[in-house]
Amino acid sequence: MAKAKRSALITGGGRNIGRACALGLAADGFNVVLNGSSDRTACESVAREARKFGVKALVVMGDVGKPEDCKRIAAEAIHAFGAVDVLVNNAALRPGKPFLEMSDAAWRRVIDVDMNAAVWLARACLPGMLAKGWGRIVSFTGMNAIHGYAGRAPVSVAKHGVWGLTKSLAKEFGPQGVTVNAISPGPIASDVEEDDASSHHRQQTVAKVPLGRMGTPAEVAATARLLVSEGGAYINGQMIQVNGGAET
Repeated sequence: MAKAKRSALITGGGRNIGRACALGLAADGFNVVLNGSSDRTACESVAREARKFGVKALVVMGDVGKPEDCKRIAAEAIHAFGAVDVLVNNAALRPGKPFLEMSDAAWRRVIDVDMNAAVWLARACLPGMLAKGWGRIVSFTGMNAIHGYAGRAPVSVAKHGVWGLTKSLAKEFGPQGVTVNAISPGPIASDVEEDDASSHHRQQTVAKVPLGRMGTPAEVAATARLLVSEGGAYINGQMIQVNGGAET
């Protein structure tokens, strides 16, 4: 009897790093669940590409900044594949705004999408992982979890929180066969048009990269693929930097 394929849920799976992770995991034989908040067309396009690898691909739209949506997204993935074996927390907001000009609602929105979503989705997916004695959680922190950037206070706070969550869950669930890690990308090429402030911030960051260029989504996804593979089974509670050697 052929071994059943494992499944992976990727938030923000329609573009950039999320897309690269989804396609990379599909190439590795994982069924994939692609989540997006608004652009179903992009997610469906990735799903079609993923199916070319002979796996199943499901699109589940929803706002991970809402706990009820996180529960529904996970429930639909579990209903389709029996469990979520791999959770990739990729969806994020990165607004740039002066600290004193940001409203409470805007602050909470970033914290919910960038940090609390990882909490809500882990709660929903971990029981299935524990039942199997195998699971992988990969979250993205970024250089915001290492540096404090002016005008991006809520992002830095949220990403620091994700790093703390990663270390805690790695210790709590590692003994039960679940590894939990984080990836910290440096400046990565994007297919989404940036505003002037974001573009300037990225150019300043690239100037500090010894390799002299931005990374690609596929280069980041390669690390995620390692972390969820059997070859990466002894990596737990780590934040791996994929940043071209930028100073941290």
